[in-house]
Amino acid sequence: QLQLVESGGGLVQPGGSLRLSCAASGFTLDYYVISWFRQAPGKEREGVSCFSSTSGSTNYADFVKGRFTMSRDNAKNTDYLRMNSLKPEDTAVYYCAVARARRCSINLSMYDYWGQGTQVTVSS
Repeated sequence: QLQLVESGGGLVQPGGSLRLSCAASGFTLDYYVISWFRQAPGKEREGVSCFSSTSGSTNYADFVKGRFTMSRDNAKNTDYLRMNSLKPEDTAVYYCAVARARRCSINLSMYDYWGQGTQVTVSS
């Protein structure tokens, strides 16, 4: 029953905003890396952002820097991705993923748990 449950996706106009949530249930981790990935049709899954609880630092891909922000509520075991100034090219299925690790990585094999994905569509 170890799960990451995502929510918050939807249809938004260019320039709009969404906040995605990733809630963990069935387990807790004393340290972790949590990342957001996205996958558009016909494209490889790509890293969006990553937070390491060990370093306390967050990394963002260049294509979202200044627009997307990660945050979390440890008491709720929930991570958030606030997406502002959305562009049509942001359209994708967004996944959260968690690893019991110290350092951020875009290596998909590192991640132990994956959310089910939530669709984000940016269109006028």
